Amino acid sequence: MSGNFHPLVYFIDYLLGVIMWTLIGRVAMNIFQKEDSEFFFMKIFVKYTNPLIKLFKPITPSFIIAPLVPIYVAWFFYMIRFYFMPWVLGYSVMGMLSFPLESEISRQIYQFFNSIKF
Repeated sequence: MSGNFHPLVYFIDYLLGVIMWTLIGRVAMNIFQKEDSEFFFMKIFVKYTNPLIKLFKPITPSFIIAPLVPIYVAWFFYMIRFYFMPWVLGYSVMGMLSFPLESEISRQIYQFFNSIKF
């Protein structure tokens, strides 16, 4: 882990990041599959994201078409991760805690490809 943050901060960010990327994944899967598809992964994406979409329904504008509602909800999780969490933790620079989940994933990808000799 890259910073000197309490492990709970990482846990919260990882949880919010997984939720955000699952919502984005649902939108991407919806390009190729219908929401009521029998495809296993689409069922999982719909099953785990429907409660969040229902939770955000009162603040979701009616003009947003149904397939794009998950990306609208994911935007809230992005805003929480990028602006709210650093502000709550007392950082004067927004984005100070910018995406430890994605940083860790990119670091692992870099190490993996760096270990392969071409």
